[in-house]
Amino acid sequence: MTFLRKLPCMLGLLLAACMATPAMAQDAYPSRPVTMVVPFPPGGVADTVGRPVAEAMARQLKQPMVVENRAGAGGGIGMAYVAKAKPDGYTVLMALSSLVVLPEADKILNRSQMFRVDQLKPIARFTADPTVLVVRADSPWKTYAEFMAYVKANPGKVTFGSSGNYGTMHVPMEQLKVATSSFMLHVPYTGAGPAVLALLAGNVDALSTGPASVLQHIKGGKLRALAHWGDGRLAVMPDVPSLKELGVGVQYSQWAGLFVPADTPADAVEALRQAARFAAQDARAVAALAGAGTAFQFQDAPEFDRFVQGDAKSMAVLVQRIGKVD
Repeated sequence: MTFLRKLPCMLGLLLAACMATPAMAQDAYPSRPVTMVVPFPPGGVADTVGRPVAEAMARQLKQPMVVENRAGAGGGIGMAYVAKAKPDGYTVLMALSSLVVLPEADKILNRSQMFRVDQLKPIARFTADPTVLVVRADSPWKTYAEFMAYVKANPGKVTFGSSGNYGTMHVPMEQLKVATSSFMLHVPYTGAGPAVLALLAGNVDALSTGPASVLQHIKGGKLRALAHWGDGRLAVMPDVPSLKELGVGVQYSQWAGLFVPADTPADAVEALRQAARFAAQDARAVAALAGAGTAFQFQDAPEFDRFVQGDAKSMAVLVQRIGKVD
């Protein structure tokens, strides 16, 4: 009888334990490695920024952050992969500014959208650099004026490489073509790394990319910078004029920032924000970016969200102006 009297109490305790089990089973984020998708091959700006940032964030999160390169479609394949990934905080995206261009390009080309910007939640911006117009050091063009004079005298003869249609290396060159009423032949590659290698090998004549992709080749005497898309001189290239300074009214900034799927839980978002802030102040990461020719221009989630929305609007206008390209 004693056992029977105790049975209801024992059942109650057992039920309470069962109800508590799911909550106890949910480990605090992060409880396993995080994958950072870089939607371009190694050697480009997203990869150059992503690797030191991932290493620093991993130390703050106390879990490995593994960089995974998923290249193709000007970054669209990797971006779409993360946009549609499970929103649990374990798949993050190191994107470039082509993130806000590609959905608009899909509209121009009348093709199904690979992803939408609102499928991704901004965590932090790390860098924002103007792109730089570079040619091989053994080319006949010593200045932008010489380069453009040749381009205009030989329509379609000069080729330029890019990371893909409507990517961050393609858009500024299309801007330049429109602003100067000139024609150059576009040769798309799968990322900045392959495009830079193509330039070094003589397969294309020029390209526009972030300083981090080409600074070492410029310092090594293999490439020459003719101009950049910024406002004023660049600290890492003080002798290189801006296109604005040369009378060409174009500007373009190639930014790199971290995103997660839109429905990622708040605790994971907050942990990633803290880790991103840590990375932007980490001495090792700062030194790595400085060595590549760039610097942190950090924006936390709220500010970066506003920045992305504004950039998406201005890039939509730009893509509409450029129109359909091959």
